[in-house]
Amino acid sequence: MFQDGSYVVGWGTLALLNAGLAQGKNRSGFNWFLISILLGPVATFLIVVLDKPVQE
Repeated sequence: MFQDGSYVVGWGTLALLNAGLAQGKNRSGFNWFLISILLGPVATFLIVVLDKPVQE
């Protein structure tokens, strides 16, 4: 179906974008990168919906 690898490139690009979004919300970019590899667009939704962590 996706023999040219565009699916993998798109998924990886989304994971990198999610890492940047997570860092913008003071979350671990690396952890969210790994989560994004597994969940893809669902991880993007979670990053956008979740609030920034409370800093004491």
